[in-house]
Amino acid sequence: MPSALSRDGAACLESAIQQTLTVPFYATTEWQVAFALPSTRLTDLPRITKSQLREHSPEGFLPAGIDLKTLHARGLIEEESTSGTSGASVRVVFSKTWWAEQECRALVRNPFLADLFASSPILRRAVLTTPGCSGVSCFNRWLSLEQRTLGDTLYVNQTRIPFTLGEEKLAIMAKEVADWAPTFLDVDPVHGAWFALHCERHGLRFPSLRFILTSYEYTSIVHRAIMERVFGVPVINLYGSSETGHLLVEHNGAMIASETNAILESTSTEGLGELLVTTLTNPYLPLLRYEIGDLVEHSPDGYHVHGRKRDALRGADGRTLTTRMIDQAFAGIGGIAHYQLRQKADGSAHLFLLPETEGDTLTLAQTKLTDELGRLLGSTITAESVSLIAPEDSGKFRLTVREAA
Repeated sequence: MPSALSRDGAACLESAIQQTLTVPFYATTEWQVAFALPSTRLTDLPRITKSQLREHSPEGFLPAGIDLKTLHARGLIEEESTSGTSGASVRVVFSKTWWAEQECRALVRNPFLADLFASSPILRRAVLTTPGCSGVSCFNRWLSLEQRTLGDTLYVNQTRIPFTLGEEKLAIMAKEVADWAPTFLDVDPVHGAWFALHCERHGLRFPSLRFILTSYEYTSIVHRAIMERVFGVPVINLYGSSETGHLLVEHNGAMIASETNAILESTSTEGLGELLVTTLTNPYLPLLRYEIGDLVEHSPDGYHVHGRKRDALRGADGRTLTTRMIDQAFAGIGGIAHYQLRQKADGSAHLFLLPETEGDTLTLAQTKLTDELGRLLGSTITAESVSLIAPEDSGKFRLTVREAA
């Protein structure tokens, strides 16, 4: 049976259901039968798949009487498309202030961040992540500093593949960050680690920096170790999605839920399960038991996010080996800036290693990792040192890939 993990799930569920009363998507017989039960429990409700969300969003999730064009004309909402990491892109709608409010509620669940925000509610940030093409960043052209500055946020990176950045561009980025004097870096871990390596080569530090916030995709042990070594500040992971907002923030090695943002469930009462999300704060996209596409493990201290379900590999004994499980093999192995492990249909796998130092063959690391990963998978692992690992079309980097037959 699925396990509901929110402490105040009953009251929150009633509030979540109320948001769906006039929403077309929930008017089907399946949902109405579930709502009509004498005492509706979370586990009595159907689930929403990504394909359903893609098919019906945004109009199918808007309450009756609300018109998308009118909302846009009045400047009340923002609309964007998800990156499509675990499937085709989905259109999502939220109010102008929703994203920032969700983020703040999640961040202050971490005591260190709560103290920082209490002393200064607005903290300067510098963003280094895979750019889309909007008013503040664009991978098709290099925008001016003024165009990339929005309030207390500076959008620094404008390249989808950081490994292709020359030293001149990286130097410009580092100077912009130094001049901006941010309290924290808000980074995609791959982009953040590559930027950190440039700073290390040139002895650059940012005295204003208090922490680094990672999100956008799975934060590897490899990327975390580089950023902690170079900048000497805590690296804190923030987890969520465009569809659901911010859900979990890291504290003492576990992920702590923001219970005012969503009700979270795991499909397993113990061990590994799929994460289901019921949102509580977005009336334009109310989601009940949404299959977000990630695997999680719950413990008394919080959650451990294991990465995308589609990125899990398969051991020779039939075990599911998640991105998190594979990533643990890289603990304590230096010299690696980034990696990708691709498993073939026959169970064997090939490891691509991108070195911190150009031209490094990583011979010792290859030996250690092929032995350890071969033990985990129960199959043959080969490896090579490469100069480039390309992202997906979405711009995100997958650490583990299971190839189709």
